Order: sequence, then structure tokens, then C-alpha cells
Amino acid sequence: MRELLTKIEQATGLDRVGDRLQRAVQGTLRSQRVRDALHGVWLGHPLHPAMVQVPVGAWISAAVVDLLPGQRRAATALVGLGTVSALPAAVAGLNDWATLSRDQRRIGLVHAAANTVGLALYAGSLAARLNGRHGLGRALSYLGLSAASGGAYLGGHLAYKQGAQASQSVSELHLISDGWHRVGDLGSLPRHELVTKKIDDVSVILYRDGDDVTVMLERCPHQSGPLAEGTVEQIDGHACVVCPWHGSAFRLNGGEVVHGPAANDQIVLPTRVVSGRVEARLP
Repeated sequence: MRELLTKIEQATGLDRVGDRLQRAVQGTLRSQRVRDALHGVWLGHPLHPAMVQVPVGAWISAAVVDLLPGQRRAATALVGLGTVSALPAAVAGLNDWATLSRDQRRIGLVHAAANTVGLALYAGSLAARLNGRHGLGRALSYLGLSAASGGAYLGGHLAYKQGAQASQSVSELHLISDGWHRVGDLGSLPRHELVTKKIDDVSVILYRDGDDVTVMLERCPHQSGPLAEGTVEQIDGHACVVCPWHGSAFRLNGGEVVHGPAANDQIVLPTRVVSGRVEARLP
């Protein structure tokens, strides 16, 4: 199975279809507000993994209920719930997928294809059940569950092995030793500009506003983009750093994500000023 996953990751033949689909998704979902909502910016967590619990849970429940006598209506309702709820979950997934790296998009494309087959089979199952053909409906449901399970396996690989939509900056905290670390002198820091420093082997950015200094991890949590090369913009009255790679924006006074595709806040380190020295430590 590992060899198959590696082959999919390296399957450049998928790029033609993937690139066209990416352009179609980006062309359709043009509103920043809609994209942010689908990424889960408002939730502080990627939305797609939460949304898929509804169709998956409904379909698995239907598979169990189908084994019980006299439960046709319940099974039909569960299949219908799963089929309907899979559609918005798929839209959220496509929105995330369109911002991933090429090797991640290849796995994601096959993941989406498997789930599309599963959804089509469940739609057929629902139609058969509503027309009184419950035997056919059950058969199509179990085929759909098999396809969706394959899609879920690929989704797990995408999230846990390839790190799609997982925070890419959290692991850097483990490279910072305990205690306070000097990161600069307050008097030498320019106001309202990004300054790059290092704590141990971890790059951080400093941003001074008056006598307040923010120390933030430098790598974007979305795809490890260099925030130090980004821009500082005023968004909703707050100074924010905007990632140069995909446009994720984070408030410099707290790290809260305000625009996706990142759905996780960026990590800000506690700071203090001692005798003019700016120091930071682990949260």
C-alpha cells in the first residue's frame, strides 16, 4: 500500500486534470469571505474534517441498521442524510485542496475521485430505496461504503503523512529550549516593520508597535511559507502579516488568523522587556 501511495504522489499524469480542476475551483470560489468560511477561519480549525463526520457517521450507521429487521425507513433516512451532507463537505474539501502543494493535490484528487464514486453509489442507493428496491439499495450502499472507506484512507494519508491543513509551525516549538531568550534591543527595533531573528534554531519575526513587541514564529502554519517575506497590512483595524505564498493573514497582536487558506492561528511567544532587552519564551 505504501508503494501505491508513493506512486500516486509522483503521478505527474494527474496534474493535467488537477490543474484544470484547481483553476475551476479558484474561479468559482472567488469571494474571500466564502473561502475563509469554507477553510474554517471562523472556527480556528479546518472545517472539512469536521463536516465529513456527518456523512461518514450516517453511512456507517445505515450499514448497521440495514442488518436489522424492520428498519428500512431508518436506513433510508440515514442514507439520505449522508448523501445530502456529503455535498457541502466536498465543497469545503475542494476549497482546501486547491491551495495544497502539487504532490498533495495528486493524493487529494484520487481521494476526491473515490469519494465521488461513493457518493454516486449512495445516491443510487437512495433512489432505489425510495422506489421500493431495498435489496438493490442495500447492495449499492455497501459498495458506496467501500469506496468511501478507500477515500477516507487516502484522506488520512493526506492529513497525517503529508500534513495537509495541519499546522506546520507547531513542531518548531519543540526546538526551542525552556526559559527566556533575548531576541533584540527595544531601542534598535524599527516601528511597524518585520524583523527576523532566531531563537535556538527557530526563525521568528518581531514587530514593534510603540513599546509593545510581538514575537511570532516565522513559518506560516499553512504550508510553511516565509512570513518574514510577507507584507504588513491593516485588516479590520488590526496590523496583520500576510503570507507571500497563499495570502493567509494573521493579526500581529495575537496571531489570530483572519484570512485563509490557513485555518489555524499562528503561534505568538510571550514577551517581556528587561532593561531595554526584548526577551521571549515558550507559551
